[in-house]
Amino acid sequence: MIGLYNLRPAKGSKHRKKIVGRGVSSGHGRTSTRGSKGQKSRSGDGAKKIGFEGGQVPIFKRIPKRGFTNQFRKEYEIVNVGNLNKFEADVEVTPTVLKEAGLVGTTKLVKILGVGELKKSLTIKVAAFSRSALEKIQAIGGKAEVIK
Repeated sequence: MIGLYNLRPAKGSKHRKKIVGRGVSSGHGRTSTRGSKGQKSRSGDGAKKIGFEGGQVPIFKRIPKRGFTNQFRKEYEIVNVGNLNKFEADVEVTPTVLKEAGLVGTTKLVKILGVGELKKSLTIKVAAFSRSALEKIQAIGGKAEVIK
């Protein structure tokens, strides 16, 4: 009969904590269950950093390095002039408006390129324009302003 008076944990669910380093006669003394010698027997040496190859020169140091990475480069979000037709005429288009419309992912640096045809006069305020985009915007009577 099962009742509140005879409830107990399931068999094997309660374990005694392993006590190590308390003398040889304890059964977990001397090397404290770490074995003898080697990387994992030392204190603080069990986990090595990513790319560690046991003391061998890691692959990222062995392969040749080439080229140059400009840490000051500017990466622009690109929007084509043809995609701006989804906005109403005489609307001010900013990076925030472009993000809300789903044309860019971030509002940091947006550049307008001249691919496609613009059919509406718009005021566009973004970080950069290509020359062909500027010509198309101004030809239809729109304004292009560079913001930082």
